[in-house]
Order: sequence, then C-alpha cells, then structure tokens
Amino acid sequence: MSNDRQFDADVIVVGAGPVGLTISNTLGMNGIRTILLERGDELIDYPRAIGMDDECLRTLQGIGMAERVLPHLTPNHWMRFVTKSGRCFASIEPRTDVFGWSRRNAFNQPLIDRELYAALDRFDCVDVRFGHDVMRFEQDAEGVTLDVKRSDGTTTSLRARYLVGSDGGRSPIRTALNVGFGGFTDTSKWLVVDIRNDPLGTPNIYMHCDPSRPYVSGALPDGIRRFEFMIFENETEEEMTQPHNMAMLMAKVLPPGADPEKLDYIRKRVYTHNARIADRWKIGRVMLAGDAAHIMPVWQGQGYNTGMRDAANLGWKLAYVVKGIASDKLLETYQLERPPHAKAMIDLSVTAGRIFSPRKAYVVAARDFATWVLNLVPPLKRYFTEMRFKPMPRYETGLVVRDIEIPADPSIGQLARQILCKTPLKRFIGKKSRPGNTKANSPVGQLFIQPKVRTRDGEVKLFDDVLGSGFALVCWGIDPSFWLTPRSREILAAIGGKIITAKPVVQIDRDKDIGPDAIVVGDEQGRLKEWFGQYPGGVAMVRPDRFVAGICYGVQVNELLAQVADKMGLKLGKGAA
Repeated sequence: MSNDRQFDADVIVVGAGPVGLTISNTLGMNGIRTILLERGDELIDYPRAIGMDDECLRTLQGIGMAERVLPHLTPNHWMRFVTKSGRCFASIEPRTDVFGWSRRNAFNQPLIDRELYAALDRFDCVDVRFGHDVMRFEQDAEGVTLDVKRSDGTTTSLRARYLVGSDGGRSPIRTALNVGFGGFTDTSKWLVVDIRNDPLGTPNIYMHCDPSRPYVSGALPDGIRRFEFMIFENETEEEMTQPHNMAMLMAKVLPPGADPEKLDYIRKRVYTHNARIADRWKIGRVMLAGDAAHIMPVWQGQGYNTGMRDAANLGWKLAYVVKGIASDKLLETYQLERPPHAKAMIDLSVTAGRIFSPRKAYVVAARDFATWVLNLVPPLKRYFTEMRFKPMPRYETGLVVRDIEIPADPSIGQLARQILCKTPLKRFIGKKSRPGNTKANSPVGQLFIQPKVRTRDGEVKLFDDVLGSGFALVCWGIDPSFWLTPRSREILAAIGGKIITAKPVVQIDRDKDIGPDAIVVGDEQGRLKEWFGQYPGGVAMVRPDRFVAGICYGVQVNELLAQVADKMGLKLGKGAA
C-alpha cells in the first residue's frame, strides 16, 4: 500500500446530501480519513423528500443516529389514494415492524440532513468543506486526483484512494466518466408547494386522483403541509405560481371560504419526474451513489430511501477495503448488488404514477372499477395495505453464499452424499427433506430481521444494538465455536465478527453449552426462533449492512466463513480488527 502522506484522504465524497452525509458518517465510525466536498456554501434548507421507510431508519440506527432523528419523524404515515368522488380505493397502512421501525414515516429532509451533518463532529478523521466545486479529476492505479475550485475563486488539488460521487441527478462526476444515464423524462411537471402553519391539520398523505388535475396533500412534522399539483404541457412555472393561479389551485384543497392570501408559503417549485439509472456504478476507484446513480418519480417516496440503501451498502465496504481487510473484490459487489434493486424501485414508482395520474376518462373509470373489486377480496386488499408489492432488496450475486460447497478435502461421508445427490435418488434425500431450502425461499441476500432481544443484564434492546457495526454469526440455541477451525477464527477476527446466540428468554442464563466468545440474548418476542424455523440452518452470517451473507448448519460454519472470505478478497493478517 502506498505511503499515506501521498493522500489528503482515504476517501473523498462529493455532495453533502443525505447519501454523502451518511457515507461520511459510516467512514467516520470506521476511522477512515474522509473529505466531504459540497459545491454550495451550506446545506440545502428547503423540503425535498418527505417519506422515510424502515430500512432507511435502520441505516441511521446503524450509524448511531436513530435517537437524534426520531423527534423529526411522524411514524405510521399512511398513504391513501382517493378518486375524484372522494372514495379511498387504496390505503397503504403497513403495520409491520419486522426491521425494528415503522415502515412509513413522514419527515422534513432539511432537519435530518442537519442532524447528519452535526454528527460528523464526532469524528476527527472527517473534514467537511463547503464552497468546493470539483472541476476535473483523473484516476490511476493508486488513487484519484481532483482539481477543486473554492467559492472565493482559488483552486486546490486533492488526492484520495477512492472517490464517491453522490452529487445529484445532474452529477458532474458521472458526466465526466461518460457513464450513460438511461431512462425517460415524463412530459408532465408537478408544482410542489410547502406551507407553514398547516391549514388543514389532517394526518397522513392523500393522493387525489382527479383526472382534471391530480394533486397530493401530505401532512409533515412541525405543522408543515406539502401540496403537489400536476402542471400540464402548456403551463409554465412562472404562469402557475402567479397569485391568481395559486388561488385557483389552492381552492381545490382548502375548505370553502379560506383565504389563500393568508397562507405562509415556504416555497413553490416545479419539478419534472425522471426515471433514469446509470449504466455503471463503479468505475475503477470511483463509485456513484444516490441520485447520481438513479432518479425516480416520487410516487412511492423511494428516491431518498434508495439512495440511503446505496450508502448502507457502500460505506462499510469502502472502510474494509481502505483498512486493508478486504480487496477491491469487495467493492465490485456494490456494482453487482445495488443496481437491480434500484431498477425495481424505479419500475414500481413509474407504475404507481400511472395508476395515480391517468389523463383519459376511460382509463380512470377502469381503474376505479378494478380497485373497487379488488377491495372486496381480503388477500388482495392486504397485498396493498401491507405494502407487499414493494420490492425488498434481494441480492442474488455479490457477497452472498447461496450453497455451502463441499470442502477441498471432504470426508468419505461427504463424498458419498455428493455422489448420491447427482443421481435420481436425490429426489428422496437431502434438499427435499429440509424446510424452505429453495432459492426462492432462501433468506440469503435479504435483510435480517430486527426484533427486540433481552440481554443477560435484563435490558431489552433492538437486535442491531447488540450486533454492533461488524459481521456476526447469529445462531439459534447453539454456539458454533465448537466447530471453528483456527483459520475460521482468524477470519472472524479479521472481519470483526461476533457470535450471537439467541435462546428462549427462560434459558438466557444457561451457559453450559456456550463458550466464552458467544454473546447470549433472549428471544424476547419469539421472532428469532420463528425466523430460523423457516430455513435450513441454525447459523446465519449477517453482514455489517444487516443482509444475510449465508446460512448453514453448525457443522458447516467453516465452509461458510471460507466462502465469505473468498468473495470479499479477505487479506488475513492485514488490517485485522
């Protein structure tokens, strides 16, 4: 590795939006020298995103931010689709807390961004520089060199091992790399109006599907109301924000007799909806994240959340590579894992927009009739109410181990089973007899659950607070230490891996079967037992971003650890934590 003095930072992050701020916090927690560059002189202070999901909140929990952001959220923020006549044809009210938090939350983005920015004060290794615009950059085998212009007109040169472009939908970083940004731009536009001292005071968010002019009305924390109105092709922003047109628009949403002139406007701005995704997200030592990698219509509130998933996936991988624990092989998994799910979220948002705002009367009539019928069928109604239609992240390739392979020096029994499983007899043995052992039903590549657990001190915590920030072998009722070889122990030490053994609460103090390295927790809600009962295996390898890297039986733990180490290019003896 090159001498550190050649570099101003290990990682330079460009763009102090939520994604750049989250990645910088993650790197800071890992002690990585980071410079965060922002072209503006301060954080953007007007509302943009308004919906945060449970996955995003779990990411913030992982960087120690949950308690700081919770006061700025409205949990259980339902989304209701309403016809012109006022009939609610779909109400999205997911009440699950499988990941530890409310699935839908309203928030004011500037307040969360400020918390993320203020949290960087925790880290001496993170340097935030406002008024710094990247003019050009080039990369070589060792790092990336940037020419930066300050707001006072002076210039400087910076060098880092890696560069992250989280610099928005018009990303100069992506443009300079000549990376394609395929997709489409909607011909319609939307006027976004944010108002202080909410004139309605009703909770939740309503999607009014009026074909004459669809609009959105949403309650936000701190008495702010968001309205969004469709602007047609022959209407301009300047025209529609004139007082008489604003009065016309607000007449649709205010009660009779209300005076639009008394409204306290925060802003009025027209947006165009885009559905685009970058062709590549990793180009050598440069990674794209957030809007620089993908942009999507707002209808499911997933643009912000998808960007935060990028940050959760990329931040810890950069830290492991910079520390010398893993090779660039680990960073390649970012490209393999994230784009497919981002594309699925774009497709969902586009579909939701078409349902919400059709412009032809016969399409509206067909939608209203179809949704009326669907609401009469309880399973279909639950499908929408509980947001089962939302594509959950599922990594098919990357840092995931789908099948535990037979080791290079197998036993006679293992060889016999391997031979038998390649004959017609395989239908009677092995996989068929094991519950849920199919790729479609496998938990590998999906988020691990986050139930409440009880510690031996009697404290009840969310599970991630016990897991910590590294890898973990999460086990049901056993301690796999008995099976670990010296090499496996070296792997666990190198990746900062813990052993977490979950037991029924009534057995939490029993340790005759538990070694000194395992952390025992009580299954407070019975959810961990239920989770392991669905799948073949009592040991799950959980990554720092809480995704399941693999699952196995206790006797297979060495094979699982070996494959994980191989997929991340683990460098044993270097940078081991």
